[in-house]
Amino acid sequence: MKRNHTNKQMSFLRMFSVVMCLLLVVPAMANAQGKADFAGSWAFNESKSKMGDSGRRFGGGDFVVKQEANLLSVERSFNDQSFTSKYTLDGKESVNSFGRGESKSTAKWSDDGKSLTIVTKMNFNGTERISTQVWTLNDAKTLSIVSTRQNRDGDNVTTTMVYDKK
Repeated sequence: MKRNHTNKQMSFLRMFSVVMCLLLVVPAMANAQGKADFAGSWAFNESKSKMGDSGRRFGGGDFVVKQEANLLSVERSFNDQSFTSKYTLDGKESVNSFGRGESKSTAKWSDDGKSLTIVTKMNFNGTERISTQVWTLNDAKTLSIVSTRQNRDGDNVTTTMVYDKK
């Protein structure tokens, strides 16, 4: 009788150990294999950002992101007007319209899925301009976007904009 009771305890301990391992390992594996989720409302955090000489003219406002399996939509508002930029997340080119024309962008995930790089080409008065944004979640409530773009002289300007999730 005593032996049967000990076997039940051992069996329970083994089962408990397996369940605990699954509870710890499976979410870690899912997180490692998943892509960053940028969905939500984001507020610009000027104190954590490094805008350099570019100022807020080229970003820095609050925005809303919707993210589906293969689409990232970014809605921004300026001067009582709002516009939405959409990027496919499969590496195919996306075309977005803006006040002076259109832009063509490609979005590509990093190998680990933790960051997204968006390369955008625009034409200003016959001159092509290329900008690159690298989106990274620092944690669940902090987003960093490192942007590199060309200024009027063709020199690269890099900024780091930090946003807090609302």
